[in-house]
Amino acid sequence: MNILGISGLEPAMAFKRKHWPHLDERDYRISQGHDAAAALVCSGEIVAAAAEERFDRKKQSAHFPVHAISWCLENAGLRLADIDAIVHGFDYEPYREIYSLDPVTREFYDEVLSHESLGKLVERDLKDFPLERIHHVPHHHAHAASAYYTSGWDKCLIVAVDAMGEAHGTSVFEGRDGELHRVAAFSAQDSIGIFYSLITLHLGFDFNSDEYKIMGLAPYGDPSRFRDFFAKEIILRDDGSIRIPMLRLNKTRDERENYLATRDYLNHNLIPARSPAGEITNEHRDLAAALQECLNNVLLHICGSFGRSTGNTHLALAGGVALNCTANGHLLRSGLFDDLYVQPASGDDGTALGAALYLSAENETVPNRRMPVPLLGPAYDDQAVQKALASFSNEITVRAFGSMEETCAAAADLIADGSVLAWYRGQMEFGPRALGNRSILADPGHPEMRDRINAMVKKREAFRPFAPAVALEEVGRWFDVAPGAELPYMITIVDVREQSRASLPAITHVNGSARVQTVSARDNPAFHHLLQQVGKKTGRQMVLNTSFNVKGQPIVNTPTEAIETFLGTGIDCLFLENHLVTRQR
Repeated sequence: MNILGISGLEPAMAFKRKHWPHLDERDYRISQGHDAAAALVCSGEIVAAAAEERFDRKKQSAHFPVHAISWCLENAGLRLADIDAIVHGFDYEPYREIYSLDPVTREFYDEVLSHESLGKLVERDLKDFPLERIHHVPHHHAHAASAYYTSGWDKCLIVAVDAMGEAHGTSVFEGRDGELHRVAAFSAQDSIGIFYSLITLHLGFDFNSDEYKIMGLAPYGDPSRFRDFFAKEIILRDDGSIRIPMLRLNKTRDERENYLATRDYLNHNLIPARSPAGEITNEHRDLAAALQECLNNVLLHICGSFGRSTGNTHLALAGGVALNCTANGHLLRSGLFDDLYVQPASGDDGTALGAALYLSAENETVPNRRMPVPLLGPAYDDQAVQKALASFSNEITVRAFGSMEETCAAAADLIADGSVLAWYRGQMEFGPRALGNRSILADPGHPEMRDRINAMVKKREAFRPFAPAVALEEVGRWFDVAPGAELPYMITIVDVREQSRASLPAITHVNGSARVQTVSARDNPAFHHLLQQVGKKTGRQMVLNTSFNVKGQPIVNTPTEAIETFLGTGIDCLFLENHLVTRQR
């Protein structure tokens, strides 16, 4: 079967703006359906996957993923008529009756959540596709499938944890013999994802967007100041579940939509909410530290409890909360499991992949193999590269190399000399991380490099660290992990070895940690070769690696976007496939 999985709820934001027209702009982020994407699975094999934001250039785009779908089909050489099913990573049909009890929620169901509303989008953007071929998979089942069928394990525990699916905040599954079995599910009224996001909002950042900033801020704080508050507000239950009473305070429609009662409770029982432009004080740092500690403990509680009760020694994670690299690091070091796998596109874009895998597994055998680095997005041929270069001929100077090896050698020289360069080649990554094909790279040994990159391109908060990419062969030399430990997705925080911290100032966070990415010749030969060449120059096969984009912009997709972004920043040079691009003097 040829199955297209999709994610996103395009009408959700417009509906909220219509019914709550005078909210603060940040409150519109308290909604579902962002991160639209498409993924193509053919005969159980993952063929292509991409987020719609990379095409329409709207960060976390919720638009029906017509551009991502078109690319997936083009990449596979298929027509829309060749697709046996389109499957969406939400299924609200079992909740239709509940939504019908209130006129606004009934309208919300009809206009946003229903099978019919999805059908209208398909009719609009994919004319002539048979509507009887449109299917739905429950949200957490899609998350779980994305983790299980890419884990490489026949038997494991799977935990899907996010803000909410249709009605749940956390679901626990067991995968065995190629099938998923749900073990438990916790109500969204006890969602650790919503709780974490509401305090992210309370700290002056954006709900459903800036949670990762808490990870960066937390190491600067002392969790003890607010530890008692979180111990009181999050009840860890003997059956492995949790209860969050403050999320159950919202009774009216407006309170439920925007968590007004919970937010008022935080103002009166925690600290006053910080405005986005307000100073970040020690009080805010301490609150971030306590919140992150709380999340670490909650995930240890849930995963550990169900690991013991099911007897599973391998854990797979998906859902937006699984993108919390600090909590993942705590799970990895806890000793509760023999191994941990976090699906690299764990956010809602990954439910496009999970929905396709889930439906495929219902109809045929899905080969369960560990997902390599998810280079599943578009690549552009030399003709597209030459066309982009020609269109900027009055602004750039181009030097062409004859091979990947020559390109890597030249890039390594520049990195060793202290340059900050953009690195663009091959297929685009699926998921939120740039893993070596759409990256900004630099030498992690320069103390001023973090500030330089922030000033020239990223324009982000100074407290947020940058991540290292290191050759797999050297990971145990620099980081406190076993030699050859594979951490290819930049999704887990580990400790930098104490003796190495002073020599790696640009990627070592204030608490001595780093969000490490290992690079193997098997998964990405060009990027691995670059690291080897850097090692010959600097003595370490490692670079600082951050995504090739500016603040508020999705990661670049096309060669033209790569050149435009390069020219609009202070990046020293751009390697566009086997071309070195610099500015004309």
